[in-house]
Amino acid sequence: MRKKKVDPIPEEFASYEEAAEFWDTHDTTDYPEAFRTVAAVTKFRRRYYEIEIDADIAQTLRARARKKTRRSVDLPATSCGSNLKAQLGERFFLAERACL
Repeated sequence: MRKKKVDPIPEEFASYEEAAEFWDTHDTTDYPEAFRTVAAVTKFRRRYYEIEIDADIAQTLRARARKKTRRSVDLPATSCGSNLKAQLGERFFLAERACL
């Protein structure tokens, strides 16, 4: 069985783009000596979701949050947020169904 020819990893990349281009065309499993295993302990305190919404909807949500003395980022955790999630889910479902 012939060994696969592996290009050497450059000592330094001139830019992030150059590094990205290199790793887009090379497999890290071909360079086991270049990487080491590290122990990492993490604690996830919260989940964060990003959804794109129209500016007018965001403004309305911020106004509702101020009325309830809540931060707008906390809205998905509130009953208002649950309702919002249900509405957005329904709209997403309908939009997906229309594409079929």
